[in-house]
Parts: sequence; C-alpha cells; structure tokens
Amino acid sequence: MRTVVQNSYGSPEVLEVVELPTPTPGPEQVLVAVRAAALNPVDLAMRAGGMAAAIGEPFPLGLGWDVAGTVEAVGEGVTRWSVGDEVVGLRDEFVGPTGAVASHVVLPADAVATTPAGVSPEAAATFPLNTLTAHQALDLLRLEPGRSVVVTGAAGGVGDYLVALAARRGLRVIGVARADDEAGVRANGATDFATGSEIGQAVRALLPEGADGLVDAAQVGQTALAAVRDGGSFVAVSDPSEPPAERDITVATVHVHHDAEQQAELVRLVESGVLRLRVAATYSLDDVAKAHEAAAQPGLRGRVVVTA
Repeated sequence: MRTVVQNSYGSPEVLEVVELPTPTPGPEQVLVAVRAAALNPVDLAMRAGGMAAAIGEPFPLGLGWDVAGTVEAVGEGVTRWSVGDEVVGLRDEFVGPTGAVASHVVLPADAVATTPAGVSPEAAATFPLNTLTAHQALDLLRLEPGRSVVVTGAAGGVGDYLVALAARRGLRVIGVARADDEAGVRANGATDFATGSEIGQAVRALLPEGADGLVDAAQVGQTALAAVRDGGSFVAVSDPSEPPAERDITVATVHVHHDAEQQAELVRLVESGVLRLRVAATYSLDDVAKAHEAAAQPGLRGRVVVTA
C-alpha cells in the first residue's frame, strides 16, 4: 500500500509517499481501500508540530481523519459490512504510521457508515469529521428548541454544519462570519447574521441579554464570551479557544469521536439535502504537499481532497 507519512515536523515538504505492507484488519475492524481523503485544519496543525505537546514525536506519522472508499476486507466479528461496500469513515486516532491519506486504512467497524447515495467519493470524504464535530458540539450545549445559539466561523468547514444542524434542532441561530458570507449563512438556516471582531456587541444588539449558547468554530476564544448570557453555555471546537469560565457560563470543549449511530443519521441528512458538501480542490496522493499548501489558504470554503 501507499501512504503519506512525515518523519519530522515542518512545512508541506516534510510529507512523503512511502510503500508499506497492506494491513490486515483485526477483530471488529475493516480494511478500506481509499478513494478520497479530506484535509482538515487538524492535519495541517499536526504536520507543522502544533500538536507536538500532546503527542510528542511519534514518527513516522500518518495524517488524515476523513475517508471515503470501499471495504476490501473485514476482521473477525464484523457482520454489518461486506467486501465491496462503499463507505465513509472517521479515523480518530492521533498517532500511527498510517492515516486516511493513503491507499488503504484500517478502521473500527463502527467508525464507518454507508456512503451517501448519489455522492462522489471526493464529496463524501469531506464530511465525517466536520459533521460529527458539529453534532457533538451541539449536544454539549444542551439547548432546547427555541433557544438561541451563536456560531462563530459560520461559513467554515465545521461552522457550516453547525448552522444547518442547529437550525434543524429548532434553535435560533446567529451566524458570525465575513460580510460576503451572509447570504450563504442565512440560506443554510441562520436566523440572524453578525460580522466583525466585536462579537459580543453585535450579538447583544440582537439579543440584549446575550445568547443562550455559543459554539466557537472560529477559535475566537475569550472575547466571544461577551455574546453569551449569564448562566449560558460555551463550547470550543479546539482546546486553545476554550476560555476560563465566568458569569456562571458553562464552558466545554468538543473532542470528536466516531459514533456509528450519529454518522448514519448524518448520512441521511446529506442525502436529504439538509447538509451540503463542499469540495474546494482535488489533488492526487503524489501531490499531497500541494494539497496542504492549498488547504492553508485563508478564507477557504470547502475542503481540499486527496485521491488515492
């Protein structure tokens, strides 16, 4: 099999394609022949060393969380999947020599779901990590229908799904993004829209007491707390953006994990058109360094995808 690895932290040039033996799935695992894998900000951060404090230097290190492909082999005890099934999956392990950006990857059998009908592998590969992050972040807010939620980065990879899923839950959604994203954010389900760096001021012009909850997909951090009412809830999408609690605001961070039931539900929402899939660009495995460069461009809408 071919897989992308790095043996040091640094720029995209540290990435290399190597040949490794194709792994055999163990009990309750499946081997997926990869057709497409998406790049997410976490991949860029890991490559550059942004996660080194947490994971050390476990080289060679494989990258990639999102995958779409075909089941090539199943391990002992797997009854739900068969060879030839088209699936999407989440590889939610931080370390290892093989990530999703490879020709093959082994995943837990409950980390994959049936590929949405009528969706290309490139598009399908863009949504497991981001949709599950959005779903699990909203669960942490524990807001009842009719309550209000602010979504920062509302036009980004996670924020786009946060807006759509929050609206589907019956929440009043205030999307925060660049001014030229307003039409798209509203079309995705946002009731209100705000822009600019003074998030608290903008939100309180709409909700004088502040919003019931906020999901910080843009990693604004401390200053975003001003948009939340006393006793509300704040969910960070990554650890660096989690601020210290104040005014009895509940603060949490979403740590995304695979969940077969949630992923199957999200597939259905893709098929019904509630969730839109956005591919920004596609590169081959051999051009993975160029793919990382493209994925680092500011203001990107959609995900860069690497095809095996």
